[in-house]
Amino acid sequence: MSASTGTATTSERAGLPPGPEEIDPASAAARATRAILRDTLRGPGRGVVVDSPPGAGKSTLVVNAALELADAGRPLMVVAQTNAQVDDLVRRLAEKRPDLPLGRLHSAEPGSYDPAIEDYPQVRRGKQIGELSGVGVVLATAAKWAWVKGVDPWPHAIVDEAYQMRSDGLLAVAGLFERALFVGDPGQLDPFSQVGAEQWAGLTYDPAASAVSTLLAHNPELPQHRLPVSWRLPASAAPLVSRAFYPFTPFRAGTAPGDRSLVFGDRGDGGPVDRVLDEAADSGWGLLELPAAHTPRTDPEAVAAVAEVVRRLLSREARTSDERGEPAAPLTPSRVAVGTAHRDQASAVRAQLSRRGVEGVTVDTANRLQGREFEVTVMLHPLSGRPDASAFHLETGRLCVLASRHRQCCVVVCRAGVAELLDEHPSTEPVQLGVRVKFPDGWEAHQAVLELLREHRVPW
Repeated sequence: MSASTGTATTSERAGLPPGPEEIDPASAAARATRAILRDTLRGPGRGVVVDSPPGAGKSTLVVNAALELADAGRPLMVVAQTNAQVDDLVRRLAEKRPDLPLGRLHSAEPGSYDPAIEDYPQVRRGKQIGELSGVGVVLATAAKWAWVKGVDPWPHAIVDEAYQMRSDGLLAVAGLFERALFVGDPGQLDPFSQVGAEQWAGLTYDPAASAVSTLLAHNPELPQHRLPVSWRLPASAAPLVSRAFYPFTPFRAGTAPGDRSLVFGDRGDGGPVDRVLDEAADSGWGLLELPAAHTPRTDPEAVAAVAEVVRRLLSREARTSDERGEPAAPLTPSRVAVGTAHRDQASAVRAQLSRRGVEGVTVDTANRLQGREFEVTVMLHPLSGRPDASAFHLETGRLCVLASRHRQCCVVVCRAGVAELLDEHPSTEPVQLGVRVKFPDGWEAHQAVLELLREHRVPW
């Protein structure tokens, strides 16, 4: 029975155990993690797939699973997609278990690993797998693992960011392990390919498809789990991101309204920039709307507006607090990010910030911000000022990344007219047989986000 209403919950009426939405977030997350680890260690299948929404503790799950396997005496290889991801996992494992020997397999290229991992005495580094013999847990990028040949398969593997791994990348390393845990975020950007792959579209072995989609196409019986709680997104953001980008795998925030706050020491000047910052601090979202116009991609007025929002955000002596109960901390540039769709837009924003004397703020594209976390983000909307709605700018993963990096609030800078643009430009992408329609599509996701942003609009 529901304690608050005295009526049976949905799960109780169906004769099922309580669902994640009916118990507290920590318990829901812990229960999901226990089920994942149980299937990973003792399940009969050769693989386990875990869907993780933004900030749900995916890296923590990977670390815990690696330690569980290591404690069980099972040699393990860990596959990530970038050197930065591998180094982050190495640091997490080394700090959590200082007595566990770790191997960092890397290329011969300079800068192929973070020199900071040399500070951990239990981490052995090697350019060849033979240099790491006897180490129970070895970590490397998928690209480096693809060069490993002539070795006995590892009993277990963990593939991190599995949805951002192409299926041809999985094929290149599949012979190296017997069983694997695949962890990733299905709502983020699809795997990147430098060449066209239209001739394989719709086939179960499409090399440009994600590793998970190809894996499940050939092994539909594999157990699939999801992490039900986002510990990054605040209560103001999780419902929108869940509804707009994860309609079939909903999640919720691990915090309640009021658990986090952003407070300014300077009351502001009453202008549109300060008003949109006040709105974002109060509600979690702010839309600074410029007049409708078709503009160059590096729209000078929009870029200047983004830079001014960041400058005022940092100059108004902002302080943040959260559910951990620690004293409010100053908002520093390192905890602020600007997200764009294109690299030239990011370069233009950096130049404007430099002119304003602002340093230390992360400014990058959605592709490069993927997986990162900040207190406050400022987004240049992908469709701002555009005369058309191309597949690139409509991609749900791009908008999802830009709207889900923050712990406190997100400010969106955009020209008016995006809703009309979406209505006037139906999809012109060819329909391909056998290709699963991605839902929600770009129109659905963009309209859902715009509907919320209209409630927090400040005109320029």
